[in-house]
Amino acid sequence: MNVPNAIQVECPDCGEETLHEVLKGRLGKDGNTLEGTLRCHECGRVHTAVVRETKTVMVPVIISDQGESRKAEIEIPEDEEIRIEDELLLDDLPIIVSSVEKGNGRVTKALAKDITAIWAKRFDQVHVKISINDVHKTIPAEIVVLPEEEFFIGDLMTVGRYNVVITQIKTPDGMARRGSVLARDIVRLYARKARTTYS
Repeated sequence: MNVPNAIQVECPDCGEETLHEVLKGRLGKDGNTLEGTLRCHECGRVHTAVVRETKTVMVPVIISDQGESRKAEIEIPEDEEIRIEDELLLDDLPIIVSSVEKGNGRVTKALAKDITAIWAKRFDQVHVKISINDVHKTIPAEIVVLPEEEFFIGDLMTVGRYNVVITQIKTPDGMARRGSVLARDIVRLYARKARTTYS
């Protein structure tokens, strides 16, 4: 660690982490501690602070993307707790943790320094399965959307060559028959073909 020109640190006036200019500073003997005089970019407050640089570890990640897996590594502060369902950023790719490996077993959470591997899936897009009811038959379909896209019961939408109305949405907690659900929480969309009327 070298003495930086600027650093993110908590400001006593702003009450939150802000960007600070390092007016003067020196490194501690361990090389990971900065003692300095800092000026907050937000409010201009000048104060002294001792900032310890967090040690990071490289953790192996196995990313699942539509049935294919690939290996990568992610840099995480060693004392950060990683849990199942946590969202992380690997380079520019959003991923969501599906499993945490510690030693020879799987756990629901662990500190980064204790993790053997993180199993995750790509999370910049989700595949939503749809069952379309067409009187005497059910047509299976699938669409690729953003995780934050919202689907409303009663909405009209086009799936392939069909115009359909969403009738209910299956989620991990049960069946939604009114309201809306985010794509990330959908197990399956149920819809029926919409009648097309010509005037």
